[in-house]
Amino acid sequence: MSDIAVIPARHPGKAEAERRVARRYRAERRFRFYGIAAIGFAALFLVILFADILSRGIPGFFHHRVGIQVTLDPATLDIGDKRDPDALRAADYRAVIREALQALFPDVTGRAERRQLAGFVATNAGAEIARRVIAEPYIIGSKINVNLPVSAEADLYYKGKIKAGPGQQLSAETGVLLDRLRANAFVSQDFAWNFLENGASREPEQAGILAALVGSALTMLVTLLLCLPTGVAAAIYLEEFAPKNRLTDIIEVNINNLAAVPSIIFGLLGLAVFLAMFGMPRSSSLVGGLVLALLVLPTIIIASRAALKAVPPSIREAALGIGASRQQAIFHHVLPLAMPGILTGTIIGMAHALGETAPLLLIGMVAFIVDVPGGVTDAATVLPVQIYQWSTFPEAAFQAKTAAGIIVLLVFLFLMNGAAILLRKRFERRW
Repeated sequence: MSDIAVIPARHPGKAEAERRVARRYRAERRFRFYGIAAIGFAALFLVILFADILSRGIPGFFHHRVGIQVTLDPATLDIGDKRDPDALRAADYRAVIREALQALFPDVTGRAERRQLAGFVATNAGAEIARRVIAEPYIIGSKINVNLPVSAEADLYYKGKIKAGPGQQLSAETGVLLDRLRANAFVSQDFAWNFLENGASREPEQAGILAALVGSALTMLVTLLLCLPTGVAAAIYLEEFAPKNRLTDIIEVNINNLAAVPSIIFGLLGLAVFLAMFGMPRSSSLVGGLVLALLVLPTIIIASRAALKAVPPSIREAALGIGASRQQAIFHHVLPLAMPGILTGTIIGMAHALGETAPLLLIGMVAFIVDVPGGVTDAATVLPVQIYQWSTFPEAAFQAKTAAGIIVLLVFLFLMNGAAILLRKRFERRW
């Protein structure tokens, strides 16, 4: 009898188990693909957002200037023989600029064309000549070379943001004059330092971010000094010392609810309490910091409690076992280990506060602030409010200012968060 190989029958239960395992693996691969795709889409949109902001905002950090030669004739300046600072400040420097431009364009004789030609130079150009004349009064009567900022309209034309011709933002004649100005004079593009040195202005070429930047820094300082110690102290008490009863349960529920309250409600609270009841200075960094501290406080309390709860109970038990009091165990052992989590919550809260606009509008921080605030009680505005104001102006030049202001806000946010992250790394400990 010949040997016949016997093939064992495949168990139906085993085949079904293999199919189930294969389905689980396919589901896992799909889930990983969906996760990677979601991250990819988020990264793509983030790149598009930053690319759009940078492409629109970077031109706002630069401005064209025109180099011309002006004659500081005392008769044109309307100062006569006076050389005192008051007379030099009140001199008519726009007149010498007009004469210099007319010398470059002797064929332009019409009154309207000459006025248009003079408008190609920024309205604050005379102030730059005035500062030089006041510092060096001996140059009166001579010819000097100056490099003056052009108007916002001319700057946009040279940057290619607006065009001249039929149906365009500028007339064809204006475009011809601007091209001739670039050909006859030295037109260059320099970094716009006045954007970082000036306060608010209705003129795009004079508008700056310094007042809003200082206002944001002072407001964030007040917010941090109020909410960080208060929030951490409240979290320590509620998590470590408070008795578990109905009162503490109500407090915890209210803290969690406050974290979800719309920010404009805090602005109404600041308007009713800090301004109407206590009479604090309107539109000041002090009131803005108080309002934002109330806004951020629930976030810091919740994050701090979570950080304290994450510390292993063995740390407390070990400290108590070697004779430490409950207070010493908390402040000497638990709190240092929870500090990275506390600082993480602080970073989130402060970043939230930095971008807030609605509550600050209600307490008057939408005011038109030209001067840089010297203290927390001075009238001030903040970066988000300044960006919002620029976005509402009809002039095309303020679009670049708006995007440039967003870049400054992001840099300020990154620096603030970077400092907090460095502190968190310094306090971080392993157990």
